[in-house]
Amino acid sequence: MSATPYPQHTALSLAASGVPVLPLRRGKVPFGNCTACADNACGGRPSMKVPGPCRCAAPCHGWAAATTDPAVIVSPAWITAWQRAVCVAYHPGGAGLTVVDLDDADAITWARTALPATRTVPTTRGEHWIYRGAMASRNAVRPGVDIKSTMAYVRWLGPGTGTMAALPDAVRALAVKEPFPAPRAPQTLSATLRGGKGDCPHRTPAFLERGIAMAEHRITEASSAVHATVYRTFLAVLSRHGRCSCLTDTHVTRLFTAAQAKGETLRHCTDAWTNARTTLGL
Repeated sequence: MSATPYPQHTALSLAASGVPVLPLRRGKVPFGNCTACADNACGGRPSMKVPGPCRCAAPCHGWAAATTDPAVIVSPAWITAWQRAVCVAYHPGGAGLTVVDLDDADAITWARTALPATRTVPTTRGEHWIYRGAMASRNAVRPGVDIKSTMAYVRWLGPGTGTMAALPDAVRALAVKEPFPAPRAPQTLSATLRGGKGDCPHRTPAFLERGIAMAEHRITEASSAVHATVYRTFLAVLSRHGRCSCLTDTHVTRLFTAAQAKGETLRHCTDAWTNARTTLGL
């Protein structure tokens, strides 16, 4: 990737419109903390919810270095960084914006059917959809989709096209994690993890077997957002089979085994199962 000519000029223009900016070095990543700020020895920045403030003149602390102050942007320490920078980034949350980062064609297709139209910016592999309003950032909310707003940075790729829409609930919902139970669920399988005690409405054992096999496949094929996929799969199994007596420890173990093969711990599996049962009122 070649360097952007005079990136500080772009940065000054963005800052004048109220968009906090920072330089990115090769690899599209922020400059590392200086020696004095390494490991947040300086106390960090208030925006990072740690003691501070840090008064370092360099563009330290990643996204928290983003600024709209032109005096900082053209200061000697920042000019040195701009000379090595390959592009400009901005802090969406600091500008009251949220970016839905769509990494591939499948993600774009999903967004066009699931999200309201808004301003879009082409990227190397996909698109940035920009909404007016800030929220918590979260990566891998679904395959090929990241949300970047507060405590995050996004590469500046141009103003984009289209009218910017208000941040919709559909985007906010993507960043909501399933709640953890309190207190912690037990670490071993027990009868409380199985389904209910009512009569089974399913006509043949094959119906349940097919459902468990499909659930195992869904978990095994997950390429990202594994934890969310596991939870949603558990929720789907319990919504269909959780109120009768057909689920056994063997079925639950198969699902847990598939999840653990994808890197989930037993505790995460147990928490996700318990959360799904709680959600369904089981």
